[in-house]
Amino acid sequence: PNRKKMTSSRRHHLKSVILQIALSWLEQEKKDNVVAKEAYMAEHCPPPELSGDQAALMEFCKKLQAAIDKIDEERYDAESKVQKANKEIEDLKIKVVDLIGVKKPALKKVRMSADSMLQALLGSKHKVTMDLRSNLKQVKKEVKEEVKAVGDWRKNIEDKADRKKMFESS
Repeated sequence: PNRKKMTSSRRHHLKSVILQIALSWLEQEKKDNVVAKEAYMAEHCPPPELSGDQAALMEFCKKLQAAIDKIDEERYDAESKVQKANKEIEDLKIKVVDLIGVKKPALKKVRMSADSMLQALLGSKHKVTMDLRSNLKQVKKEVKEEVKAVGDWRKNIEDKADRKKMFESS
């Protein structure tokens, strides 16, 4: 709670330092992978002996072709296992979503006019206006001039006083 906020320049500096360190780690990892690959190839795949007659070379090529075929079969089997596992994972994810159910987000209040609401629903191609006032027919007001009989103002005040007493008593 009593921590000071980091300034943006400090944050950017730290971020750039972290990125530089990560970049050096990635470069080192690439170098290590190259060295490991060379060591593996030297151990498992000794350089071919190409000295000899044509029959020996043909035999060597057949061995290489057999090895390539075997490795291709293994790679294909591994790929099919991975694809099957991925499909199973996707099916399980769908089952989980079906079991849990999709949570509907809370609706937000949006201030929108009826015209813009219709435009959002129907698209901009349809031109529908909800200006209902334009559909109303015009009505002319007739001016009525009725003159109320002007009574005695004192009597009016006495009526109001009686009403006031009625409310105060209850």
